[in-house]
Amino acid sequence: MAFGRFDRRTGSSPEPLSGINVTPLVDVMLVLVVILILAAPVLAAALRVQLPQAQGTTPVAPPTPPQAIALEVDAQGRLWVDGEELPETALRERLAALGAAQPQAELQLRADAAVPYGRVVAVMGWAHAAGLTRIGFVAEPAQTAQR
Repeated sequence: MAFGRFDRRTGSSPEPLSGINVTPLVDVMLVLVVILILAAPVLAAALRVQLPQAQGTTPVAPPTPPQAIALEVDAQGRLWVDGEELPETALRERLAALGAAQPQAELQLRADAAVPYGRVVAVMGWAHAAGLTRIGFVAEPAQTAQR
């Protein structure tokens, strides 16, 4: 059964309509956009580590307590907090105190390039166990070759 025009004045046989109804397509696209808008914050919240880019980084001032804590791991694996060397147990206690007082505080991690990956992961695990979920990796600006 073909759908024809309702205009009976022409007297010719009715021709089928040859058009595409785009309304369902637009409806589906709008639903997908709404789903994307609602899902984007949930996906972004799943990322717990903020990785900085090495290109274009700028030096930052040291953090002011209690909003952030600057933690450095030197090439030998020793831990330094705000210029003071701390043993692992003292660092864990300090992270636990900061996590209890301010769970939204940020840990700014500066690790030497020679530090084994396992040591950095261990420090991140201590911070996460203390309730700190915001960890920022600090990098030096990239040196560009001069011609």
